[in-house]
Amino acid sequence: MPASQSIRADRSFWDFLQPALDAGCILLTLLAVKWSAHGVLGELGLAMGLIAVVVFLLLSQLTGLTRRFSGEAADREILVVLGTWTLCVLTLALVGIATRYNELFSRAVLAVWFVTAPCMITLVRMAARILQRGLLQRGVGVRRVAIAGLNDLGMQTADNIHSDPGLGLRFVGFYDDRQEARLPQRSGIPAELEGNLAALVAAAQAGQIDSILITLPMRAENRIRYLLDQLSNSTVSVYIVPDFFVFELLHSRWTQMGGLPAVSVFENPLYGVDGVTKRAADFVLASAALVLAAIPMFLIAIAVKWTSPGPVFFRQRRYGLDGREIRVWKFRSMRSCDDGAVVKQATKGDSRITPVGAFIRKTSLDELPQLFNVLEGSMSLVGPRPHATAHNEQYRGQIRGYMLRHKVKPGITGLAQVSGSRGETDTLDKMQQRIELDHQYIRRWSLWLDLKILAKTLLVAWRQPEAY
Repeated sequence: MPASQSIRADRSFWDFLQPALDAGCILLTLLAVKWSAHGVLGELGLAMGLIAVVVFLLLSQLTGLTRRFSGEAADREILVVLGTWTLCVLTLALVGIATRYNELFSRAVLAVWFVTAPCMITLVRMAARILQRGLLQRGVGVRRVAIAGLNDLGMQTADNIHSDPGLGLRFVGFYDDRQEARLPQRSGIPAELEGNLAALVAAAQAGQIDSILITLPMRAENRIRYLLDQLSNSTVSVYIVPDFFVFELLHSRWTQMGGLPAVSVFENPLYGVDGVTKRAADFVLASAALVLAAIPMFLIAIAVKWTSPGPVFFRQRRYGLDGREIRVWKFRSMRSCDDGAVVKQATKGDSRITPVGAFIRKTSLDELPQLFNVLEGSMSLVGPRPHATAHNEQYRGQIRGYMLRHKVKPGITGLAQVSGSRGETDTLDKMQQRIELDHQYIRRWSLWLDLKILAKTLLVAWRQPEAY
């Protein structure tokens, strides 16, 4: 590709319209509430409304509200709207308390606005969904699309088209040069093989197809070049669907290198604003948790010291972000403090565990000192649980992709822990399951996911039979 060329991000009309509709709902509901209270909006009210719009739109980027929900259930979109608005209200409240700006407004007006705004946003979004589907059912904006390449990727692409009517695509069939006997079995995909690649070119040149998705494997460079050369003599839109899924992607995303597109295969999902947001949430929540847990931690420290000889705290070497070594704090729950080249995992009925240690391990109270790790920045509230350095060295050679869990900071709790994958990993399969859940967390990361894991942790921490 010449240096002067670049690839731009796809932006639809909806990408510009939806934020404008959300902003309009926020301002209009504030205006309506003020009018119903026999007042006028005024400059101060308008300023507060505009601040709310800016905060809401910024938070929408973090919660994922800006993405398209056309192929998902409506309740998912409603939950994200409510979550985003709740965070917006909390932010406005903190700003108002710090600046005393809230004292200038009626609490009744603010309360009604806080309730009506998300309702209006949701109603407008649902109305837009209905309108979009109605137009597509009437053929407005619908494009006829064919797929070049009847393979696993092609069938997945076809299935995505069928499952998301909001894309505005009508699938007309597959085209492939291979014999029928060499083609994969097609189950649940209504369209059949329509012909070979030459037939696809003929259909495109005859105006029977609007768009073509090329799902041929990357090794089929000659066939792809043939198609592009032949289709350049038509007006059809052509897209290449890269077969990146032959690799194990970890939080894959598009980026640009001087205008040239690149796809991350292994990447930390917490660069930029996402990282700042997670760090801010960690600091605020960990500080609040330390205040609430100060007395229980003091009592646990006394119990540990009085019931067995040894230090109150135990600091063990573990791997942190990017595999850098950190020291993790815990209340001492054993008579020994293993931190060498060989670390034996705790087992059921382990004689090393003290009576107090058995209780605090069962209830996860031994992890409370790791709030200090969170404050200093070496850990996060949510992330893959850190393993002893000796265990890392043991498993990194046995489990493919083991070290990828260190692309993010380790956490006090994580997706694996609230999914039942906690306690002794006495078999390689158990550790493999835990690593797969850690990878799943990194791929799916969002602030909303962190909050759900924290909430679930509070529910399951007290009743985990696999913890000892």
